[in-house]
Parts: sequence; C-alpha cells; structure tokens
Amino acid sequence: MGSNQETVSERVRTPAVAGLFYPGEAEVLRENVRRLLRDNPAAGAAPKAVIVPHAGYVYSGPVAARAYNLVAQAAARIRRVLLLGPAHRVMLRGMALPKAAVFHTPLGDIGLDTAAMAEIDGTHGVLRSDEAHRLEHSLEVQLPFLQTVLGEFTLVPLVVGWTERAEVAAVLQQLWGGDETLVVLSSDLSHYHSYAEARRLDEETARRIESQSPEIDGEQACGAYPLNGLLELSRRKRLGVTRLDLRNSGDTAGGRDRVVGYGAWSLCAA
Repeated sequence: MGSNQETVSERVRTPAVAGLFYPGEAEVLRENVRRLLRDNPAAGAAPKAVIVPHAGYVYSGPVAARAYNLVAQAAARIRRVLLLGPAHRVMLRGMALPKAAVFHTPLGDIGLDTAAMAEIDGTHGVLRSDEAHRLEHSLEVQLPFLQTVLGEFTLVPLVVGWTERAEVAAVLQQLWGGDETLVVLSSDLSHYHSYAEARRLDEETARRIESQSPEIDGEQACGAYPLNGLLELSRRKRLGVTRLDLRNSGDTAGGRDRVVGYGAWSLCAA
C-alpha cells in the first residue's frame, strides 16, 4: 500500500503557490477568478494563442483576465492547452516536461496529454524534469483561469529555460493542431523599474510583440525564450497579434517606485 501511495503521489504535481499567488480555498478561488473575468472584459475573435502574465492575482490577474475572456469564447472547441512559461526556480537548458501525469489545483485535477508529451520527449531540446515544475509559478497561476473558462481539457506543460527560438517554434509546430489546441504563453515584462520607466520599456516591448519581432531579451520579458519561439512561428503562420492590455503593478496594486510590467495579447489567424 505504501509503495502504491508513493507512486500515485509522484504522478500528481501539487500546487506550489496556492494561498500565496492566488487563494488556496476552492470556493474563494473560484469566485476570485470569476470576479476578475467579470471586471475585465475583452472584445475580439477567439484566439489560437494568448500571451498572459503570471504574478499574484492581485497584481496581474486583471490583465490576464482580458485574454481569458477571449479564450472563453472558444471553450466549446478547445480540448488541449500547450502551456509554456519561463523557469524561475531551476537553472535549465532546454524545455522541461514533467514526469507527472496530473496537475492538481484547488479547483481539481487536470490530466496531461501524455501521448503528445511522449511525441516531443527527447526532441528539440525537450527533457523530463519534475524538479523544474515542482515550485514553478509561471505555469501554475494560469491553471485556475483555464479550469474556469474551459472546464475539461488536457495539458502539455513546458517550463522553458535557455532555448533557441527555433527549438521552441519546432515544438509548437509539432503540436500546433487545429481549433482544438490553444497555446498559452506565460510571461511578465520589465522588472523593478520606476513606473514611468516601466511604461516606456514595456511599450517598446509591446511593439516588438505586435510586429512579431522575435528578438526580445530577458530584461524586456522574463519569458523571452518561449516568447521568441512563439513569435517566430506566428510570423511564419501569418497570425495577427492584438494588444488586450498593458499595465504594471503600479496600476493594479502596490507602489510605483519599483514595478513589474504585465501585458496580454491575442494571436489569431489574420
């Protein structure tokens, strides 16, 4: 019995930042996400991909909610989510899949698309590492939003370290699929500048994203490696990029001396 419990435990990735970045109690979390969605509407076509921030909900939740309101429009067709975000907790070269088969949040379990994960495992710089996922918040904070707007779906989660953009683009291309697959790219923007300087820097980064210039660096966006890969592929596929929101923590919560930038974008067929 003990060994079986250990096996089950190893197959489930449990939350690392529930109760810190977002509420840890299911009903409170559910109402928090619904309120963020209700208070931050967005108009536009249902996206193939979205770029969203990943700070605590009090800081970046209103910005992320803009994108997830558009995702909700496509809930009936989306069955799989490719979720990519930067590595904050481990030094990582390449892209890490977990060994786990389930990701758990206070809102329930999300099954991973193990067949798709096996398809890319060992290719294009992809490796397996539960340690890369264990404490990583950039992916985790997206999950309650996805559970709320989509309901049932499977997940392909990739923590991205130092990686050539061509490798990220190749993985995305391999699992791009059709209308059933949504790509979610998790990234914040500038970190710890004054409010005015952050606005200037983030506006420049936003223009690079919107012109699909895949030469963003880590000072402009902590998710630069996966972001450049997505922009490389979206440019080849001739997707249009639409800005949904661009703010920073000085707009949402906290002071304006040292802020973090947040943006949300939708990528759709032009």
